[in-house]
Amino acid sequence: MDRGLFITFEGADGCGKTTQLNMLSEYLKEKGFDVVVTREPGAKGLGEKLREILLNYEGVVSDRCEAFLFLADRAQHVDVIVKPAVGLGKIVLCDRHTDSTVAYQGYGRGQDIDRINLLNNIATDGMKPDLTFVFDIDVETSQQRVGSEKDRMESAGMDFHNRVRQGYLKLAENEPNRIKVIDAKKSIPDIHDEVVEIIESFLSA
Repeated sequence: MDRGLFITFEGADGCGKTTQLNMLSEYLKEKGFDVVVTREPGAKGLGEKLREILLNYEGVVSDRCEAFLFLADRAQHVDVIVKPAVGLGKIVLCDRHTDSTVAYQGYGRGQDIDRINLLNNIATDGMKPDLTFVFDIDVETSQQRVGSEKDRMESAGMDFHNRVRQGYLKLAENEPNRIKVIDAKKSIPDIHDEVVEIIESFLSA
């Protein structure tokens, strides 16, 4: 490919998105594609330090500060990792991106959605994913899968995570061509088959 692809994986913690990302990576590599696997927050380099603050800082983090930290990580990530790789014709698979900020900081924390969209656009310099998977799962199952040892975001409470889930579904409703919702309660192989079906259709379009 002259130009690569930017594909993002979204959903609640415990939804299985990282497992599916890694499985798709292996599938695409076997088909001969050059694949880059990355994540937000916490891409290699500066992002790793920002991730540590965002997930494990024990003091008070204001909602606006939290949003700006995610956005700072995103700007660095897009400029240093995503754009160069896509420009070289690689397929970038990213664990979380802009939709996470809208779902978590917008719908979850109650921050202004229009402002977050504006800031996301600044942080990414206008770049959007070509395709996004949202792995949808009820909050009870998600929390059970995460277990008792939760980071700062995972410990935000049931109401918060319910708002996040509804936020993701609203995003998918608004952008059905880009965002594909997958039932994350299905078996891992069945989910992978659905992801592959969507990818194959996308690549052949």
